[in-house]
Amino acid sequence: MKTARLVGLFVASFGIGIVAPQADAREIRIVGSSTVFPFSAAVAEQFGRVTEFKTPVVESTGSGGGLKLFCSGVGLETPDITNSSRRIKGSEVQKCASNGVTGIVEIEIGFDGIVLANSRSADRYALTVDQIFRALAKEIPINGKLVPNPNRTWKDVDASLPDVKIEVLGPPPTSGTRDAFVELAMEAGARQSEMLAALRKSDKKAFKAVAHAIREDGHYVEAGENDNLIVQKLQANPRALGIFGFSFLDQNQDQIQGSVVDGNEPTFENIAAGAYSISRSLFFYVKKAHVGEVPGIQEFVAEFTSDRAAGPDGYLIDKGLIPLPDKALKVVRTRGEELSVLDM
Repeated sequence: MKTARLVGLFVASFGIGIVAPQADAREIRIVGSSTVFPFSAAVAEQFGRVTEFKTPVVESTGSGGGLKLFCSGVGLETPDITNSSRRIKGSEVQKCASNGVTGIVEIEIGFDGIVLANSRSADRYALTVDQIFRALAKEIPINGKLVPNPNRTWKDVDASLPDVKIEVLGPPPTSGTRDAFVELAMEAGARQSEMLAALRKSDKKAFKAVAHAIREDGHYVEAGENDNLIVQKLQANPRALGIFGFSFLDQNQDQIQGSVVDGNEPTFENIAAGAYSISRSLFFYVKKAHVGEVPGIQEFVAEFTSDRAAGPDGYLIDKGLIPLPDKALKVVRTRGEELSVLDM
């Protein structure tokens, strides 16, 4: 989605004498999720403005790409923090460990929703997870057998839907948004099928292989990690759908609208209340070995988890973050203060 860097800024316009400690030391380097990017960038800018530390550099690489870089080893040539729009996988923890990255601190920052959005110049879609699965799965059950998805239009999926070609622009497999979409929407839709529900009971691995496999015949288009480019394409084709995090929808509501899913719109209130089903937790991960080697890491974590940033009235709410409940945020803040190492 967004491929961008937040370049370090030196701010001296507040009349405060700011002297960076260890002036020759490098700034905090952050990679990872494009969904978490705007939140992390906002915290980095605030952190650089009001503390004596250098402004962190934040790069959007996708969740999978960020974790790959993060897990590549320990040392100043590797990232200090990686953002993720899904929880780290056990296989990634093992990969980290094999490269000497054993002290990983997990920080949950809030919630996000996965939306299927189209241009405001066309009608809003109202879909169910069952319809989403039958529109986008590589194979679907018909007459007791799995067959290549024959549905070409939304009307083929369900007679109540428009006679419009299925065209969904979405993230690649390296994206945390893609991971969350297949787990929360595609799996939920697959479970609506009696045949696949039975498969799930008898062979979970086989079920997941079917539920997670997205069609490759042109109806789902891997559009990269650049959300802004997807919006441009939706403007050109108003009946096409794009897959985004809620925060991006929230920042672009003048151009795109989120589809109703299972009777609920993707709104701040619905996601916070758990009424909108395609929602997820957002995280970042800290390399504990770099704390003390790179100035300001623990202070950055404290800023990110503070009430002024991630609380119910924090500045990240204006960016589209759905906040954690107060009690959960306090637990996360303590974890950051103590640098408690992740235990899967």
